[in-house]
Amino acid sequence: MKAWSTGECDSGGDEWGQETRLTEQAVRAVNRLNPKPKFFVLCGDLVHAMPGMPWRKEQTEDLQRVLRDVDSEIPLVFVSGNHDVGNVPTPETIEEFQQTWGDDYFSFWVGGVLFLVLNSQFLYDASRCPALKQAQDQWLDQQLSIAGQRKCQHAIVFQHIPLFLESIDEDDDYFNLSKPVRKEMVDKLSKAGVKAVFSGHYHRNAGGIYQNLDMVVSSAIGCQLGKDTHGLRVVVVTAEKIVHRYYSLDELSEKGMEDDLMDLLKEK
Repeated sequence: MKAWSTGECDSGGDEWGQETRLTEQAVRAVNRLNPKPKFFVLCGDLVHAMPGMPWRKEQTEDLQRVLRDVDSEIPLVFVSGNHDVGNVPTPETIEEFQQTWGDDYFSFWVGGVLFLVLNSQFLYDASRCPALKQAQDQWLDQQLSIAGQRKCQHAIVFQHIPLFLESIDEDDDYFNLSKPVRKEMVDKLSKAGVKAVFSGHYHRNAGGIYQNLDMVVSSAIGCQLGKDTHGLRVVVVTAEKIVHRYYSLDELSEKGMEDDLMDLLKEK
C-alpha cells in the first residue's frame, strides 16, 4: 500500500511572496500526513521565470530553501515543465535543469510499482533538440517493454503537459499535446499497461479516461486559472487500484486524508 502527494509550483510576478507562503503551507501539510507519503512529486513549472528571464536564480533559490523543510524521509520528485526548460527547449536549457534539479526523465520503483517521469516539452516542440527527444523516446520504449511484460504491479507516468484535458478527441490547445502526439502516446502507454498519467500545466483540475488509462490533471499549489483552490493531490495505490483525491491546502493541513483513503492504506 503506497501513497504520495503531487502538486505544481509556479512562483511568479507580484504574487511571488504569496506563492512562497503557499508552498511553505504545502510542505507543512505533506509533513503532517500520517502515514508519511512514499514521495512528494512536483509536476513541473517549479519556478515562474523562464530560462534567461530576470529573477530566475532568486526564485529557484527561494523554492529550494522552502523545499529543504520537507521531511527527510519523504523523497522529492521533480518533473520538468515549460517554465523550467522553455516552451521550445534547447540542449542548454535542459542542461541547466539537470544541473539544478536532476534528470529531466527517469524511472523509479516503489513497492513493485514502476514510475516513469517524462520531459513533456520534447512532446510539445523538440525542434531545437531533436537528438534529446530521440534519446527519451528510445528510453521510454525500453521502460514500457518492462511494463508490458507485466513485471510491475502498476505502471504510472508523471509529466507536465497533459495528454488531453478531458477527451482524446478534443481540439489542440496550449494546455494539451497535439492530436497526433497524444494519440500515439496514449496507444503506446495503454498497450504497455500504464494505468495513469499525472500532470499539471493547466492550473485547474481536469482529466478523463481513455482505453483504461486515467489522465489526471491537477491544479497548482500556487496560481489558479479557474475556480479550484490552492492544493495538492493525494494518491493511494493498492494491489488492485489507484485512488486519487485533490485537497485544498487548508483541508489537508487541518484534517489530513479522509477515512476511506486511510482504510485503503490499511489493506493487506
